[in-house]
Amino acid sequence: MGALCGKESKSDSFAGTGRRLDSAPPERQTAPLPSNKRVVGGPPRTLGGGPGGPGEEGASSSGAADARRRAAEAAEARAKAAEGRATGKLGSQLQQQKKQTMNETLRKDAEEEARRKEIFVNAETAKQTYQ
Repeated sequence: MGALCGKESKSDSFAGTGRRLDSAPPERQTAPLPSNKRVVGGPPRTLGGGPGGPGEEGASSSGAADARRRAAEAAEARAKAAEGRATGKLGSQLQQQKKQTMNETLRKDAEEEARRKEIFVNAETAKQTYQ
């Protein structure tokens, strides 16, 4: 259906002589698979060593608590390090905005809106004067 306006192809895939199914080309050689099997060493371990579960009761729960404590300390250290960083003009502006309280932010927005209204009123007055 799509060849209504197209040229006829000279290199047709089915134009040449074919081959029989049983005369397929030989398979490519691949690298041999390793014959050695991996051996996992050590004594068998039981999963889930938490309280009430199988395994060592005290050691794994205190190890998990210690890991959580260390992760929390690392997260706090990263947060403190990132807090003091101000990258360029935008970073310093962001730090200033974070330091503002809600009342300061509302007061600043109200002042900006009052300035916008004043500019609009002045522009309207100027239009009426020059017309």
